[in-house]
Amino acid sequence: MARARKLWTTGDIADRLGVARQRVNQIVNDRREDFPEPFDTLPGGVQVWLIDEVQAWVREHRPERAEE
Repeated sequence: MARARKLWTTGDIADRLGVARQRVNQIVNDRREDFPEPFDTLPGGVQVWLIDEVQAWVREHRPERAEE
């Protein structure tokens, strides 16, 4: 049986970083930020990212926001 993947939208990432979704859009589209590529694009154009990849990025680029 396939294991379910845990995914986040820009809204989830915004909540995690404590910023607006517009700021998340800037981060994910700015190559200098080295943000992970989206895992998939859902119907309606909603992009989703793997939580583990986002958490790794947060630990490296926003350590003050990393979970304990």
